[in-house]
This record gives sequence, C-alpha cells and structure tokens, in this order.
Amino acid sequence: MYHQDTIAAIATSSKDGSISVIRISGDRSVNITDGIFFDRQGHPCPLSGCSSHTIHYGFLGPDGYNILDEVLVLVMRAPRSYTAEDVVEIQCHGGYMICQKIIELLIERGVRIAEPGEFTKRAFLNGRIDLTQAESVMDLIQAGSDIALKNSLSQLRGSVKNKIVELRAMILEDIAYLEAALDDPEHISLEDFIPRIRKHSVFLKEELEHLLQNSQNGRLIREGIRIVIIGKPNVGKSSFLNCLLGSERAIVTDIPGTTRDTLEEEIRIGSTLFRFIDTAGIRKTEDIIENVGIRKAKEELEQADFVICMIDSGSELEPEDLYVLEQAKEYPGVILYNKVDLPSVTEKEMIPVSDNKRIISFSAATGEGLEELERYISELFIENRIHYNDEIYITNARQKESLADARESVQRLWKTIEAGMPEDLYTIDLVNAYESLGKIIGETIEDDIADKIFKDFCMGK
Repeated sequence: MYHQDTIAAIATSSKDGSISVIRISGDRSVNITDGIFFDRQGHPCPLSGCSSHTIHYGFLGPDGYNILDEVLVLVMRAPRSYTAEDVVEIQCHGGYMICQKIIELLIERGVRIAEPGEFTKRAFLNGRIDLTQAESVMDLIQAGSDIALKNSLSQLRGSVKNKIVELRAMILEDIAYLEAALDDPEHISLEDFIPRIRKHSVFLKEELEHLLQNSQNGRLIREGIRIVIIGKPNVGKSSFLNCLLGSERAIVTDIPGTTRDTLEEEIRIGSTLFRFIDTAGIRKTEDIIENVGIRKAKEELEQADFVICMIDSGSELEPEDLYVLEQAKEYPGVILYNKVDLPSVTEKEMIPVSDNKRIISFSAATGEGLEELERYISELFIENRIHYNDEIYITNARQKESLADARESVQRLWKTIEAGMPEDLYTIDLVNAYESLGKIIGETIEDDIADKIFKDFCMGK
C-alpha cells in the first residue's frame, strides 16, 4: 500500500450548484472528519467505528456551536474505495464560500490540498487500477460522443490491460523457457522451442499490428473527426459553418478575405463528434495578414481527416478553385456545390472530381444538401471505419508509442529467427518487447512520466 499524507479537494464543478462534494483520502481521513462532525444538538457524531460504505447525516463545523453547513458524509474504508485508502466524501450545499470554509477547516486539521489527478494517481500507485485504466478516467470525463464514452468505459473495465497482460504472459513464458534451456541444455531441449517461438512471434506481431491499426480510429474516437473547410475567398465557407451550427458564429460579408484565421467548432452528428475548421480563403494576395491565414489553412489541411471543398455555383470556375481542388485531392472529402438557390454559372459537369470525392449540391440560405452531407460523412467514418463491438481502440499517444516499440522488437526477433542466429540472441528482443508493453500498463513507468500523466487531470480526480 502506498502511504502518504491525507489529501482533500472539491470534486465537483467550481460553478455554483445545489450540491458540492469534497473528497478526502488518506489514513487520517475518518479521524479528521470525526472531530468536525456533529448532530443537530451539537454533540459529536463519531465516525471511527462506523462500517464501510455508510452515509451519515449531520452538521459540519469547528465545534458544535459554530456550524458551517448541514451535510451528508459517506465513509469508504480501505481498500474498498477509489484510492484504495480510507476515503470520506462530504456532500455539502453548493457554493464557493461554503466549500472554501470546509476546505479551510480541513487544512487546519492537517489535511493537504490534493494536486490535480492525485486521487487517481493514488489508485494507480496502490494497485487498484493500472495506468491504462487511470488514463481512461480522464478520457471518460472528456468524452464528447457516445462511442468515445463506450471506449473509455471499456478501457476503465480493463480491456487494454487484459490484452497487454495476455501478450506479456506469452513473452514471459518464452523468456523463462529460453533461459532455463540455455542454463541447463542437458535436461531442457531447444529442439521443439524454435517452432513454438516462431508461432508466438507471428501471433504477437499480428496482435500488435492490429492494435496499432486501430489506434488511428482510436484518435478519431477520442479527439473527434477533423473536417477542414477550404475554398477561395467569398465562396461561402463561413455561411456553411453558420448553417451547420444554426447560429451566426462566423463573420460573413461580401468582402473577400474576411476570414483571416481558423475557426473551430465541435458538432455532434448522431453519436459522433466532429470538429469543423473554417479556414481563410486560399488565393494569391499581397496582404501580409491574409497570407498568414492562408498558411494556417494549408497547415490545417495537412491534419485533416476529411475535407470540404467549397465551389460557388454562381460564379465562373477560376484558377483559384482549381488550385483548391488540387490541394485537397489526396484527402477524402466532398466538393460542396454551393449557392444552388441562385442562378448557376458553373455547372457540376465542369468541376474536375478526383476518385475520393463526390459532389453535393448545397445552399446555406435554404439548408438544401446539409442532411445529405451529414449522412455521407457519418456513414464514411462510422459505418465503414469504426465498428464498435469488442474491438480495442488505443486512444492514447503514449500507449501507441510503446506498442510501436514492442512491435519493432518482435519484428527484430522474427528476423533473428529467420536468419538462424543463436537462441541466446532471442532474449534481448523478447525482454525489450516485454518491457515496452509493461510501460503501457505502468509496470515499468518512471516517476516523472507518471507525474506528467496525472498533472493534466482535473482537481478532485
């Protein structure tokens, strides 16, 4: 058990609400609360002898006469708590002043304010959860879609941990057999070992490849699908975004080059999170500030999962339009044939269309084509790419890096086997793969990396 001083923090939102929760964790959490908890008559309400997972009603204050608030106190005994330590949660009335007064009272009795993520860090250090489960807690809090929520819950329940433990067990078994055979060749033969380790290395390589392939979809699940809107100036990009949002979020004028920076908005289509990025119109210009916006537009394009190219049906097809289409031809996307509520000058048949594009007629004024566009994007990314069932989607860059390191070690092992190299060389790559996978679940994590992971958590978690 990882022991440290007793910590406390407000676990609910900092905004005023009807109820706030103050969480306390550590060996002294029950005893500390014991001395500031009273009944209606001002008599002490001892908590030290109470059972785990019980709720108690009373009043909180420095003594029975100077009461701060009417509260409910939940007691959870170690190890059956979030941190695997003794935990007390005080449910008080919402409001900044009430919470601060209670926190000050706890500090006077020797409690330290928790650092961001310290409760989850203690759960990890005390062995209640592994590092993938700890990281999934923050993903769960930040989940922006149904599929992201399901994936975070799956990881919290141990989907990634169980897979990594399975792969490490296989590697450890091979390392142990190999070391024993090398130490005692007279009694333990390596004759049957080579086919077995070849079979294991193929299995490991396929499993790691599959996890890494799914990690791209994992990024889409966690961060949302990045959709970049590009086109020449005044083609209707900002009007399209406003139509999508149902509000005047982007500035719309008849003056070309109005948008000088990128504008990003999150939108949920069905159960999926999309990030739409409105960009500056792409054209040749001497305006220094506008050129900065155009450069940013091209940078956003490089990070795009999907591109919407806007073409104005009411004006002639210009070299700037062709340049935009050329810039986006390598990316999946659509050509939005805009302003179809007005008389057309450029016909659809005149627009050069690459193999990975389709043309959708659209009008920001009437909303025509919006439903078709939403349906197409959703089907393309969710139905064709992300089928959420029992799949494991790695959403974490740190985990992905360690998976790649493990795959590289397994690939080296395979080359060593195929080259007919001595068996004692197998151990090096097996140990490296074992340790790389161990970093994912926190078996071999360094303190500074652990600190970096948990510092991004919110207070009280």
